[in-house]
Amino acid sequence: MNQTGNLSAQLDEAGRLRHLLRLQGLSRTFITELLDRATAFQTEVGKPPARDNVLRGRTVANLFFEPSTRTRASFELAAKRLSADVLNLDVNMSSRTKGESLLDTIYTLQAMQVDVFVVRDASAGIPEYITENVIPQVSVLNAGEADVSHPTQGLLDLMTIREVKGTIDGLTVTIIGDIAHSRVARSLSEGLTIMGNNELRLVSPDGLSADPTLYPGAILTSDIDGAVEGADVVMALRIQRERIKEKANLMTGMDYHRDFGLTEARLRLAKPDAIVMHPGPMNRDVEIAGAVADGPQSVITQQVHNGVAVRMAVLAAVTESRQK
Repeated sequence: MNQTGNLSAQLDEAGRLRHLLRLQGLSRTFITELLDRATAFQTEVGKPPARDNVLRGRTVANLFFEPSTRTRASFELAAKRLSADVLNLDVNMSSRTKGESLLDTIYTLQAMQVDVFVVRDASAGIPEYITENVIPQVSVLNAGEADVSHPTQGLLDLMTIREVKGTIDGLTVTIIGDIAHSRVARSLSEGLTIMGNNELRLVSPDGLSADPTLYPGAILTSDIDGAVEGADVVMALRIQRERIKEKANLMTGMDYHRDFGLTEARLRLAKPDAIVMHPGPMNRDVEIAGAVADGPQSVITQQVHNGVAVRMAVLAAVTESRQK
């Protein structure tokens, strides 16, 4: 399966969103319009959430063949708030565990008139593979693909940065952690590049550093203090232990926190108004100190809040591309 993403399949002839596989290939204008739409779906925590009928009569199937809490829950809430019928497929109970092929599962659900497949899988190339085999009336959304892509996470991260900083371009963004296995870093990097961000710093221990060909123009380093210094945005990532075959040389949590953890002392090296981000799940006092995660510069809860609005915007966009 092609792991680069069939980028031409993402938009229809009219330039509307058909599938969402990656952020790469989308324009700055297009992403801005998606973020604007997500902002329109946003309401304050504690007030009734935004609702719309744009997906009334449509069916959204969440196919999560890899564990998820935040992404799956937010896609489900997003679809329901747009009035869709929602099917959540439990991989542990699906026929795929009994030997049914992936495409047989897709064809079965397609015959039940599913309109949108939201797919998460540990194997690269699966979302694209599905797009190549569904009927034209069906859309596929990538909800996390191996270490390759997580486009809606990238969008919600961009939305959060824009909300708090007022802009995305011209900022210094530092991402710390297991860059080598992070689809979050990949998608955010793609989005930042499209939106005109001028400096991306990627910090990781030996063995977990990024492939430089995947991050053109980024600064790759193991110097965490130097990378945090003067940053506008600092994101911590967990170690993706489930994707690492050789675990013997991995640092213990205590050692990792000492050498690469985002602590209060390290955060003081960033700009005074720097924001702290984390895509979750979070390992407190490993990649990020609890005091930092809960501190005044943290926007981690805001990221989660923005996730539902972003996924509402994407679901609405692909549904409207099917309307004549």
